[in-house]
Amino acid sequence: MKYRLIEAEKAEHRISRLCKVLGVTRQGFYAWRRRGPSLRQLGDAELARLIVTIYDGSLQTYGAPRIQLELAHEHDLHVGRKRIARLMRDLGIEGVSRRGKKRRTTVPDPKAPPAPDLVERRFVAEAPDQLWLADLTYVPTLEGYLFLAVVMDMCSRKIVGWSMRDDLKAELVVDALAMAVTRRRPPVGLVHHSDRGSQPEFKRPSQRCRFTRGIVVRWPAC
Repeated sequence: MKYRLIEAEKAEHRISRLCKVLGVTRQGFYAWRRRGPSLRQLGDAELARLIVTIYDGSLQTYGAPRIQLELAHEHDLHVGRKRIARLMRDLGIEGVSRRGKKRRTTVPDPKAPPAPDLVERRFVAEAPDQLWLADLTYVPTLEGYLFLAVVMDMCSRKIVGWSMRDDLKAELVVDALAMAVTRRRPPVGLVHHSDRGSQPEFKRPSQRCRFTRGIVVRWPAC
């Protein structure tokens, strides 16, 4: 490490001064330069080349665990995960991870009383368009997170409405329900069930009037 520091700073300071400050000799520094890269360094260089090849082949999504498996299965190279992670940091690359901080999709409003559970936790239906179940999730992409709202018919288990945005504005869930209503034109008595949460700028009375003709809607936290 000391010799590498001297090599990096020799353009700004005299080698003799750097050696004195770091407690090494000039002879030792020049001997280090003549030795060239070590076997470990040569191995790291070849491993870094393979890591980049695998990383690019995965559309730049693989992290150290997946690259470790690829090296073992496809190249018969058994390398420690920490070593791969170190080389990836040196290369300035990282995989797309689903872990880490969990994204919040809905946040319950503590001041609003919960809506009654009209289905009593029985998420089954004997015929289509009797019970719809709605929820939110997020999808990690190379350009950031996208938020997805879906409406599922509990009889057919088909997605009857969906919407995707890069934010959590009210239109996300409103558009998903609007698609479902437009496509299915459900009969009177349909129950639309969602979790207890709230979205920013979601004005429940106006949205209720817009979509609830013939539908028993259980809005989040309404």
